[in-house]
Amino acid sequence: MPAPTTYTTTQLAAVNEILGSVGQAPVTVLDQTNPEIAFAFTTLMDISREVQAEGWSFNKEYEYPLTPDNQGNINIPANVLQMDLSNDIANANYDTVIRNGKLYDKINHTFTWDTSKTYKVDVVWYFDFDDLPQVFKDYIVARASTRAATRLVGDTNLSQVLASFEALRRANCMEYECNQGDYTMFGFKQGEGFYNSYKPFKTLMR
Repeated sequence: MPAPTTYTTTQLAAVNEILGSVGQAPVTVLDQTNPEIAFAFTTLMDISREVQAEGWSFNKEYEYPLTPDNQGNINIPANVLQMDLSNDIANANYDTVIRNGKLYDKINHTFTWDTSKTYKVDVVWYFDFDDLPQVFKDYIVARASTRAATRLVGDTNLSQVLASFEALRRANCMEYECNQGDYTMFGFKQGEGFYNSYKPFKTLMR
């Protein structure tokens, strides 16, 4: 007897769960010319982006090296949701935001950076739904189902039931985050062992 394969949620399975939450039949293909399928898929993608934008251990990197291009611009990759210069002494004289697809320094009022330097940034990446950890797929689907039911059905009781599923799945995400994030009350920086004062906002900002 063959060993069972690991079940992972695909976009099709996720859309079918969203459709099921509003009383619609499952589909075999993601035909986005169908308004209901298109709505479910768009809701799934919107919620995926919202959840990932919070910044979790699986999609956030600290002190990621970036080098300006020949014009001195630090261009923001298309799959970046958030980016800021890392909080260290080398970056103390900068205050950055994303503008026009590039990193902008609000202190020196410029998009231009020193092309001879490599800058360290903290990044929140956006990943395709199929590449997410399973607990986050489950949470995204539950949250998308709640939103779809609220907008399409408007049944208060149904929304409450779906919201309870959503809360349970978010709790699973928090457990994953605590296990994977290697957080510490002593405030150790990522990859380093020296003492840094405890900063609650650096742990779980939920």
